[in-house]
Amino acid sequence: MKTQDTIILIALILVTAGLSCNKSEPAKAAAVAPAKPEEHGEGAEAKELSDLDRPVEELLAMTCEHGKKTFECDECRYETGFVRVPACLCEGGLVKTVEVESRKVAVPLELTGEVGFDERRVGHVSSQVEGIVKKVHVALGDKVVTGQALIEIESVEVGESQADYLEAEALVELARRNFERVSELRKENISSEKEYLEAKHELGAAEIRARGASGKLRRLGTGGNNLGRLVLRAPMDGTVLVMHAVPGEVAKTEESLITLGDNTTLWVWADLYERDIAAVNKGHAAQNLDASVSVKAYPGDEFPGTVDLVGPAMDESSRTVKVRVEVANPDGRLLAGMFAAVKVFLPGMNEVPAVPRSAVLEDEGRTFVFVHHHGEYYVRRPVVVGRTWDGWVEIKKGLAPGQTAVADGAFLMKSDVLRSKMGAGCAD
Repeated sequence: MKTQDTIILIALILVTAGLSCNKSEPAKAAAVAPAKPEEHGEGAEAKELSDLDRPVEELLAMTCEHGKKTFECDECRYETGFVRVPACLCEGGLVKTVEVESRKVAVPLELTGEVGFDERRVGHVSSQVEGIVKKVHVALGDKVVTGQALIEIESVEVGESQADYLEAEALVELARRNFERVSELRKENISSEKEYLEAKHELGAAEIRARGASGKLRRLGTGGNNLGRLVLRAPMDGTVLVMHAVPGEVAKTEESLITLGDNTTLWVWADLYERDIAAVNKGHAAQNLDASVSVKAYPGDEFPGTVDLVGPAMDESSRTVKVRVEVANPDGRLLAGMFAAVKVFLPGMNEVPAVPRSAVLEDEGRTFVFVHHHGEYYVRRPVVVGRTWDGWVEIKKGLAPGQTAVADGAFLMKSDVLRSKMGAGCAD
């Protein structure tokens, strides 16, 4: 169970148990063991009415057998659809509210695409020469640091290059000794100026050849100490995301042996047809277009993203342009290579009252939202919903811009109000 889920569960227990956030007071934060409906004396007709069918003024006027206003009674409050939310739950982030606002209805454009790595965050490790994989020092999922040895490859070309380097170093040493000898002889006027210049030239040429041989080894990735072996090292810190290297196989220059990096952010490449290019370009020029991504592995889940690139060229065969959607992937559920359904939300013209999707709840076919009434009290009110887009729901009836509704944590309040269905009733 995730930490956030655990915290919410504890909060639910606190609410339904009627405990206050103030440990020094035994006051109840929500209704517990409400009175039996038949003892409230509201009449047979009233029993059949839900709090969703009554105006708020009537709910506020109701009294219970405990001599209190029903909405203020910790034991009977649920009958009015009221919930008392201690300030500590809001301050702790378990319950979050939003103001009902007018928003432009975004029009979803449905595309198909494929999940890929964010190429700015990954590195592909390959060999510059062909050879045989001899050792693999890491496994899939391992964390690596820059410069860490990943793979050892045995290569004839590397062996020849290392031999050339060793030979060049030996020639440098020979040329240096000859130059030192001729220099001493020149000081004693035994050797000629020509011999001195020739020895100096030979030393310079040998040093140039040695530097060239050393540079070639550095570019290949080996220092020359292990004859015939090439060591591929990590070019960056990261995680081993893809592993193709297997001991004994042939490493080819055109193939990536290891992909490493960071997959907490991914790219989804979607195909945009020619007929929709103008609309997407217009929306993208005005603002960052929101998008959502869904994959078959997680039915019903949508991963929010943002369009950060509309391709500059069209594929001649498919007559489509690539659209890139950047998606956060902190828990690693999305995997590179997955096929995806993508919705790109184009800005609409009409503004309507809207709330986050998490604010809208259902009970026996009735749709409702918890609205702030006063102080710590919230009451559920019926709403008629319309279109949904990018995590928002249109409210066609029941709420007006400026009202405060509960978004995160609304299900806690629903659980408290519906306790009567679990056998709760007024205390005797």
